Amino acid sequence: MLELRVAAVATPCPGVRSLTLTGDGPLPSYPPGANIGLEWAPGRMNTYSLTPSPDRRDLVPGLDPEVYRVSVALRPDGAGGSRALHALAPGDRLRATTPRSSFPPVQTAAHHVLVAGGIGVTPVLAHVAWHAFWGNSFEVLLVARPAVAPHAEDLCRLAGDRLATAPDRTAMRALLERALRTAPWNSHAYTCGPPGLIAEVAVRAREAHWVDARVHAEPFVAAAPPGEPFTAVLRRTGRQVAVGAGESLLDALERVGVPAPRLCRRGVCGECVTTVAAGRVEHRDTVLDDDEREDQMALCVSRAAGESVELDL
Repeated sequence: MLELRVAAVATPCPGVRSLTLTGDGPLPSYPPGANIGLEWAPGRMNTYSLTPSPDRRDLVPGLDPEVYRVSVALRPDGAGGSRALHALAPGDRLRATTPRSSFPPVQTAAHHVLVAGGIGVTPVLAHVAWHAFWGNSFEVLLVARPAVAPHAEDLCRLAGDRLATAPDRTAMRALLERALRTAPWNSHAYTCGPPGLIAEVAVRAREAHWVDARVHAEPFVAAAPPGEPFTAVLRRTGRQVAVGAGESLLDALERVGVPAPRLCRRGVCGECVTTVAAGRVEHRDTVLDDDEREDQMALCVSRAAGESVELDL
């Protein structure tokens, strides 16, 4: 864990607060698309993508950073994390995880098609800064209304005429189809935004005969809906934990004092992935592939697909 201090706050657009964070010493480097977890209450963390400074083009993005920058969209109906972080002021201190990434650029790609929706612009901005520094081939499609698009000016400054903006998903479709059908061989596409946008890009990519391995995504997802109650059997002790319809498996384990890894609580980081010894799983995460889902599950969002599931805990 890192001990950080809020150095500055800003409001790049309505409903979004940007935080500049410093440490007591050098901060760990990070790859484009990386995120950190910020502790907003004891034991509760939300993950946020790191964005580099668009004004320092002489620095390798993410290498030996002096500060961390994150942007937090306010979710009034959320659990309280965004509200707590929006209330921070310069001088406040908070704990954070070290950077981690499941959304890096593919270094061998001939061209990069970057698609961002709303606050999903944050990891895309880090990709753009990286590609601009190294002179890589890329283009950016931003799906947002310009007046309320966070970091739109930063994107424009870095990407220049390689940035195309669409006010909605319908307008984006024509831009996306052109980009996918004209991209050179061995191009890769990256999407960050709501699940609907990610699904749209995946469908259009398949229609343009892209293989799935060249389509990457980092979703911003809402809380998982409730499900049927079930029982979690802990293989190492034989203990049985009842999981209610309105609580997650991770919350149920915490309620009875069983330690389990955790971070994002949205099924996107992979921190809470645990081996399944027996039972069928209703997978709701976006981090595991089909092979991994044969014997693993994300405790924070996935549930048993029957009356019980046995875990290697």
